[in-house]
Amino acid sequence: MDNATRSERSRNAALEAAIRIIARDGPGRLTLDAIARESGLSKGGVMHQFRTKEAVLKALLERQMEHFEEFSTGYMAKVSATSANPNLATQLATVREAATSPNSAALALVAAMVENPGLMMLPREREMKRVAAIKAESADPDLALLRWAAARGLLLSSLFGMSPLSKDEHDRLFARLLDDGQWAGVEQPAKERQTKEQPTKARAAKSGAAPAAKAATPRKRA
Repeated sequence: MDNATRSERSRNAALEAAIRIIARDGPGRLTLDAIARESGLSKGGVMHQFRTKEAVLKALLERQMEHFEEFSTGYMAKVSATSANPNLATQLATVREAATSPNSAALALVAAMVENPGLMMLPREREMKRVAAIKAESADPDLALLRWAAARGLLLSSLFGMSPLSKDEHDRLFARLLDDGQWAGVEQPAKERQTKEQPTKARAAKSGAAPAAKAATPRKRA
């Protein structure tokens, strides 16, 4: 076995050990010593791969991001020619994939963010680009973002053990979020929303102008 292969195996063994520790004991118990004991590597072997706990967490986060990026790329290739909203469909499917992944892997991502909030910049920048793409392709950007946010809510409630929903209910809700046909009847394109909003704004402006004019009128002296 060459050195590069040996090093890659040691790195993967350390990361898998870190995931197990986080899932079993919580992120507070994650140390380089604990990783060495869990993985069977020497402390020096672990430190050859990762100098600090923060480096381990960053590697875990990047590993999960890479996994879901590969999933997103493959899904986008399948739906780009058939879906009216391929970016939204891809992100909904990716969130569903994250929700059904082993909790230990998902917890590793959450733990990385909790232990070092600065690491949140890594996924946040990608999410901003994805949201921009979702809004750009949609006839009703607000509705598209509501569907995206609902999927994220299902994922987070599941990750934190707060969801009262069964697996079947989760599956049905994700399927409905992914089905464009379920939402076509409630879409409001931007021009349509503006047309509906104009009378309301006009009334609000009119009702707001009267008190201002009245207040400007000087009171008569007795």
